[in-house]
Amino acid sequence: MVKPFVESCERNRAPILEVLRVELAGRSRLLEIGSGTGQHAVFLAPEFPGLVWQTSDLVEAHAGIRAWLAEAGLANVLPPLALDVCKGDWPSERYDAVFSANTAHWMSWPEVECLFSGVGRVLEADGVFCLYGPFNYRGGYTSESNARFDRWLRERDPSSGIRDFGAVDELARRDGMMLKRDYQMPANNRTLVWSRCG
Repeated sequence: MVKPFVESCERNRAPILEVLRVELAGRSRLLEIGSGTGQHAVFLAPEFPGLVWQTSDLVEAHAGIRAWLAEAGLANVLPPLALDVCKGDWPSERYDAVFSANTAHWMSWPEVECLFSGVGRVLEADGVFCLYGPFNYRGGYTSESNARFDRWLRERDPSSGIRDFGAVDELARRDGMMLKRDYQMPANNRTLVWSRCG
């Protein structure tokens, strides 16, 4: 099959890598939620040869992920798990890192709640959850481009939209995680990093 390709993955992968070099140091098992095309996994995982990278997404995305993985032939990246955040198919294994990029604003708010609840269950004590994407602060947009993007998201699906940092941080705390770092990223994005309380 022709591999799926998303241009934004090519643009944001290097800045994400710089954050993950810090946050994934010493980690051994990572769950990627919403692996999408598989582009992030094949670019990022080789930089962490001591880390087993578990991809996951809805079943309809698996063929594309598998195509990227087959071409890359990476020993430390596992084939995708079927994962719908609000269903009971979360893995039974525990991880010391979870990574997700550009997912929360596509999800409905109940799905975002399920995302954090599931991460809280699979993340080991002192493990980190790294969430990349656009976020609002104190109910306001950080840029006009984010405001336009949010309008487009809500026109496409009224249940989606850019999430407010305070709201997602409250979910994280409810599910046993404390904010560790809020990284400013290019193109008005952030990488939020929470640590699982012991």
